[in-house]
Amino acid sequence: MSSRLLYTTFIVCLLLLISACQNNAVDLDNLIGQDYNSIEVGLENKENINVLDTSRHEGEPTEDGEAVIVPDENAIDVIVNKERRLPEGYEPPDLMVPDVDFHVVAEERMYMREEAAHALEELFEAASADGHDLYAISGYRSEQTQEVVFASSVERNGQEYAEQYSAQPGHSEHQTGLAMDVSAESISLRLGEGFSDTPEGEWVANNSHHYGFIVRYLEGKSDITGYNYEPWHLRYVGEELATSLYESGLTMEEYFGLVE
Repeated sequence: MSSRLLYTTFIVCLLLLISACQNNAVDLDNLIGQDYNSIEVGLENKENINVLDTSRHEGEPTEDGEAVIVPDENAIDVIVNKERRLPEGYEPPDLMVPDVDFHVVAEERMYMREEAAHALEELFEAASADGHDLYAISGYRSEQTQEVVFASSVERNGQEYAEQYSAQPGHSEHQTGLAMDVSAESISLRLGEGFSDTPEGEWVANNSHHYGFIVRYLEGKSDITGYNYEPWHLRYVGEELATSLYESGLTMEEYFGLVE
């Protein structure tokens, strides 16, 4: 057994033990999403877009032939999904903490790439001006963190369920530093489909493209994106592309011709 697998197994067991001992344990059956705060609490101390250039997204196959390594991992419009992964050990450049309200369990989750972070600040400020207070829940996650998050979800919910909401390491948009999960007090700061029915969720769905963000995993598109509907998962792609995607109703995969 590799040292990496041993480390992951140890962390998963430790997290399960911590969760079992908590007096106010979260009912995971009522939570969905790529994040479960009760799982992640043990990680707290872990040390210009050309929308017509579709060829840039073709990538090269990995050695095992099961995925494509994205050709430009630092591109703002990089597409990462179950068939497309970041290079091994990728860490995004220019990470910073946006000046917004947070509700996180680990400092790592507060980071985004600089351009996305400033755009998130503008989005939150605009939402607040319209009477909607948003909270940032989970941004950047390293490949090592994602490995533990995915393994924990599999342990708790089974492989099939985990793959509907959680990305395997290297395949997560959170690792790009361009994604942020958001929520509101009206849904108790949870990540769930009910966010779409809140005033905050409706505002996000209708306005986030003005600030360069899209709701990445759209309703009814799970056969294309690989994940169930996630109205809380915002992905920064820049205002031009975000507006084009919003107006077309297409996913990134459809827009760039990556689906047959």
